[in-house]
Amino acid sequence: MRNYQSQPEQGVGEPRVKDPSEERGRITVNEGKPRPLFFTGKRPKRDRHSRHKVSFFHFRNYEPAFKYFTEQVLDADFVPTPTPTRATIKRGEEMSADYVCTPFKHIIGDYAAALDQGADTLVQVTGFCRLNYYGELQEMILRDAGYDNFQMLNFSDVATGKVRDYVAYCKKVVNPNLSIPNGVKNLLGAYRMVEHIDAFRDRYLANAGFEVEHGSFDRVRKEFISAMNAATCNADIEDGFRRAMDALDALPTRKPVDPVRVAIVGEYYTAQDPNSNLDLEQKLLDMGVEVANYMSISNFNLHYNAKAMQASIAEYSSYDMGPTSTFNIAYAKRAAEQGVDGIVHIKSAGCTPEIDVMPVLQRLSRDYHVPVLFLTFDTQTSDAGLDTRLEAFYDMIAMRKVR
Repeated sequence: MRNYQSQPEQGVGEPRVKDPSEERGRITVNEGKPRPLFFTGKRPKRDRHSRHKVSFFHFRNYEPAFKYFTEQVLDADFVPTPTPTRATIKRGEEMSADYVCTPFKHIIGDYAAALDQGADTLVQVTGFCRLNYYGELQEMILRDAGYDNFQMLNFSDVATGKVRDYVAYCKKVVNPNLSIPNGVKNLLGAYRMVEHIDAFRDRYLANAGFEVEHGSFDRVRKEFISAMNAATCNADIEDGFRRAMDALDALPTRKPVDPVRVAIVGEYYTAQDPNSNLDLEQKLLDMGVEVANYMSISNFNLHYNAKAMQASIAEYSSYDMGPTSTFNIAYAKRAAEQGVDGIVHIKSAGCTPEIDVMPVLQRLSRDYHVPVLFLTFDTQTSDAGLDTRLEAFYDMIAMRKVR
């Protein structure tokens, strides 16, 4: 580096030479080959974003769709939530207020387990009831419990409900390099996977109770879930679904011409999640029942027409009574019109909207002469009590069918 020498005293009439310290900015000149004024080469590739480890709460068989969303939309690493145990549920119960509804306790217990597995980003969905506020509250509780190194991807923060805005929110929170057009395309692929998971479930519940070879339907179900977990594009999703449905249809059954049929409606989370409802669907299948569970992401989130649903139950409700109220009344009415032998209504303890639905379903039961079994689940509900009620309900509807 060149060193500036001190300047001699300036004589009269000589041009003044500025001292370097008087310059506005310090100038240094490197020896060697001069650098060009303009960039002439290739820029180095921008460093990839720091990959986040993303986890969802445990929810039915939707984990492959959550994995696909994480890897293909967020370009992040998916951390599967451990299968809930009694310890997981108890932990969630201890972190929650007594009066909060049961899904809150299940979900926060799952979140704590996911953070213990190394997740640094937790995903919470939006909803039409208190679920809309759960993300913010659960984040506060987890931080108070000592979990500091995580962020919440809370879709309740997106007010518009538009797919593009959801992807833009993911770009802001999780991955600044995310391509919005590509993210939208892959998000639609995740929606398609959800539809296939629900379609497979419907076919499974309609026939698994009459299998000839014990465990054959469950084996195909596990193969289907494995195929969806391995999917990385739409072609994989479609191929895996087609092969699974063909395998399901090829299984031999002993299904009678007019089997005992039971429809399930109820609160969004508890009606779908087997860990919350003590595997109610499987208990009914083991009794030899054709089951139809109408509550699903496809039916309620992707293809739900609130105005048409409300119009279909005008004689029972003149206005929307809450989050899933109109949906449950409409599908219960549809099931009764189709001649099901019984309806099971499921709700979690503390779910006020579903309590309001119960009198309407009782009136519908009288009008269509179809029995309705009301079940409430909390963290203390036991298998023994549930089994007793289900067996009594089955005996009643089976005897009515014979008569």
